[in-house]
Amino acid sequence: MSQEPQSFEAALKQLEDVVLKLEKGELPLEESLRLYEEGIRLSRFCHAKLEEAEGKIEQLMKDSRGEPVQDAAGRPRTAPLAAPEDDDAR
Repeated sequence: MSQEPQSFEAALKQLEDVVLKLEKGELPLEESLRLYEEGIRLSRFCHAKLEEAEGKIEQLMKDSRGEPVQDAAGRPRTAPLAAPEDDDAR
């Protein structure tokens, strides 16, 4: 098995490469099975990273009591990001 990817982006790239190789259909059965297993492992890694990010976002969207911050319609309340300061303007 391959080494654990260092990031979501690296795992996604590896998964895309696996899919491309499998879609060609030119590999022997054993190699196809090995790549399929690798693809499943990478898919699970990506899924776990996305769930982790979702959990962090949910935490950030809570108020000081731990309740979700919502607008009057019950949707998550959002605010625009502050514009970066332009060092050239000074």
